[in-house]
Amino acid sequence: MILTAESTGLLAPHRGDTIYEGTVGSTGISLAALARARGYRAHICMPSDQSTEKATLLHHLGATVERVPPAPITSPDHFVNLARRRAAEHTARGDGTRGFFADQFESAANYAAHEETTGPEILRQTGGRVDAFVAGAGTGGTISGVARYLKRTAGLATRVVLADPQGSGLYNKVRHGVMYAATEREGTRRRSQVDSVVEGIGINRLTANFEAGRELVDDAVRVTDEQACRMARWLVERDGVFVGSSSAVNCVAAVATALRMPRGSVVVTVLCDSGTRHVSKFWKQVGEMGLEDEDEGWGVEVGEEALLKAIGLKGST
Repeated sequence: MILTAESTGLLAPHRGDTIYEGTVGSTGISLAALARARGYRAHICMPSDQSTEKATLLHHLGATVERVPPAPITSPDHFVNLARRRAAEHTARGDGTRGFFADQFESAANYAAHEETTGPEILRQTGGRVDAFVAGAGTGGTISGVARYLKRTAGLATRVVLADPQGSGLYNKVRHGVMYAATEREGTRRRSQVDSVVEGIGINRLTANFEAGRELVDDAVRVTDEQACRMARWLVERDGVFVGSSSAVNCVAAVATALRMPRGSVVVTVLCDSGTRHVSKFWKQVGEMGLEDEDEGWGVEVGEEALLKAIGLKGST
């Protein structure tokens, strides 16, 4: 996104330009780090209900962090709309510097980067065989870009599966063609809807990035918060891998997908966030569920059946 902006004259290094973005996850952190390295400043708008670790890290990376109350996308105070407005206000100052709104949800540079880099990397690492690719969608850039590469460029018959947390409408969009989440039922909607401890994926609108690959998505798996928490704890106990909420959702959906495929199939997913960015919210929930207690029995049962039992998939798909 930065390279595209530079090539079109929307950004120029060491001129005083600022990159603005509305984000709940890793994109803002990446932009903040790259902004400094390339001679820009970063201004990140994010919802106030996100984990404090992210805001702290952004601050240490030199970004200006503006935390705002959660609001619907139709509101001018939604974190994405606020970032767009802040960029326009910066440019309107007329002091020779520019404010650039990165627009990760709608920028074609997002999915194109995954089509050009992530997809080929996956194919190299698997020796050219990918029977299924499973990923969540925040902006939709990862799943669309990888799907476009694997199915169109590489010509594989890869099954592409969306991993969707509770509270998101994308599952129903993929499975039934209607953007709808159960929390939108009459009598269940709240002014500030917080439906999941999962951050970074799950959304109730269609983005340009998701649309770029939507027709290539074959199926969707809905993952509950409890399943995500249990998977995260399993990965720590059995593999020594400390993941965040999005990665845990991806892994649950990958297991569910594997259950529906022939034994020996190659199922690929993405570990897109570290647990260190999710300690105060997601991993707090893991602890409150008692999953970190010594008497929980995580170190006793082993094998495939134990995993399925732990994440609530035993005997189901």
